[in-house]
Amino acid sequence: MASSDRRNQRALRSNYEIGSSFWAVRRAQWRAMGLSDEDMEKPKIAVINTSSELAICFNHLDHVAAVVKQAIRDAGGLPFEVRTAAPSDFIHSAGNAGKYILPSRDLITNDIEVQVEGAQLDGMVCLASCDKTAPGQLMAAARLDIPTIFAICGYQGSGHIGEEHVDIEEVFLGAGHHAMGAIPLERLKEMSEKAITSSGVCSGMGTANSMHTVCEALGMTLPGHAPVRASGGGMLDNAAEAGKRIVDMVWEDLRPRQILTEAAFENAVRSVFAVSGSINTIKHLQAVATEADTDIDVYGMYERLMDSSPVLVAVRPNGESSIEEFDDGGGARAVLKNLGALTRTEAMTVAGKTLGETLNGWEPPTDTVKTAEAPLSDKPAIVLVRGNLAPDTGIIKLGLRYDRKLKVTGPAVCFSNPIDAIEGLKAGKVKAGDVLVLRGLGVRGGPGMGMASRVVFAIEGAGLGEDVAVVTDGQLSGLVNKGLVVGEVTPEAHGGGPLGLVRDGDLITIDVLARRVDVDMDDAEMEARRAALPEVGHSGQRGWLSIYEGEVEPLSRGAVLIPPRD
Repeated sequence: MASSDRRNQRALRSNYEIGSSFWAVRRAQWRAMGLSDEDMEKPKIAVINTSSELAICFNHLDHVAAVVKQAIRDAGGLPFEVRTAAPSDFIHSAGNAGKYILPSRDLITNDIEVQVEGAQLDGMVCLASCDKTAPGQLMAAARLDIPTIFAICGYQGSGHIGEEHVDIEEVFLGAGHHAMGAIPLERLKEMSEKAITSSGVCSGMGTANSMHTVCEALGMTLPGHAPVRASGGGMLDNAAEAGKRIVDMVWEDLRPRQILTEAAFENAVRSVFAVSGSINTIKHLQAVATEADTDIDVYGMYERLMDSSPVLVAVRPNGESSIEEFDDGGGARAVLKNLGALTRTEAMTVAGKTLGETLNGWEPPTDTVKTAEAPLSDKPAIVLVRGNLAPDTGIIKLGLRYDRKLKVTGPAVCFSNPIDAIEGLKAGKVKAGDVLVLRGLGVRGGPGMGMASRVVFAIEGAGLGEDVAVVTDGQLSGLVNKGLVVGEVTPEAHGGGPLGLVRDGDLITIDVLARRVDVDMDDAEMEARRAALPEVGHSGQRGWLSIYEGEVEPLSRGAVLIPPRD
């Protein structure tokens, strides 16, 4: 298509009337940067880069950005690299008890809005990497609704100690074992030295690879792009394809809200079940739906679809398949193909075709991803529960492990932070048959939603993984697949939620098959305890967490920072 025809098809929002004040000052700045008047007439594309030297998830992204920018130039566009925060769970959890992690997602979203919307750029290529970057970028795409495509920036290589495979999940679990004296420090050090062999996100089916799968299932990547090795040439080839495609998307005016439909969200939810993905996908997808100004209830969608969504692949830590085998077997594309009639093929994608059109005639190259007719399991990998302890929801990650205890009743042992819980474990305060309650970690109570994972792994390290259940309003790493854990309980304990009313010794029942989590307490006692709670005050946090505390919405809205519509 000739450039004049393209201009007739879509006017660029980044261009201003010649002679206007905006045109003049923008021209003065950009001419001084070496841009020509011809450049200024091209589609102006933001390349959203979370490059950082702080974490292995991001330290390769400058090279990816360079490839994307060149592809945009070659396709007739004008790229502008835009930097945002680059949070890594394993690095940024060190400060403030891990409370920066979830709020960093929304910082990314708002950072993108300021830079892209403020400059009125025409489109975006988002370099998706670690756990919070993909959801933050998806939220920005949904909010701004300008042509956007995702370039998946790959997973890291893992290593070996002799013949034994070791990756970041083993290190994380090993740290919990070491905390309980189950393995020596030298062993943990050796694991940490061998676990990671290249740049990229965690190699298991944690939140990062789950969200990369979600990006493709939503239609926001080109087909066959997730997952991908960060150390291989395929990632750069994909990035170049994305850079080329975004220019045509601008001329076509193909925008995220045309793609992020109910059908797309249903495909994303089905794909999470199929790969036994991270429970963090639920709040992130709800946040994207909220930012897209839709009425889609993602939590309700998970509940509605869970009993009819089979598990098709079991990537570590869910099973023995490696992420490389999933990649080589077709990845997200194979999942969407093999779900068969469960896939909403009418959903639009960034390719400018429906999902059905992109899948037509393509077959997975291996049988790593099973079919819906012959799945690994026909039981849900994730179960949403309710009850008087979680009136809104609680989430249990089961994966393929239906051989664990599915109904337990035990006395509560309550803790208000992970450190106290681990010290309580060491001191023998938690015994087989107990239900460990870890609370005060919700989005307001944190503020910022604290991480409960290390407590789960410490329980495992203490040899109590099969005998001590956990109920928490905190979040869990996507790599956690141990024990019986009810996570992200809502309402959270902060502000009078039922979890905050539980006392040591109260009997808690978790019944997976009945989809219930309850405390043996009648309504009158619950109200009496709520009335006796001290008035909730400000946490005393300053800076970004203070802003987050005052503005964050509940998990039912994805913990976004935008108020409900009137």
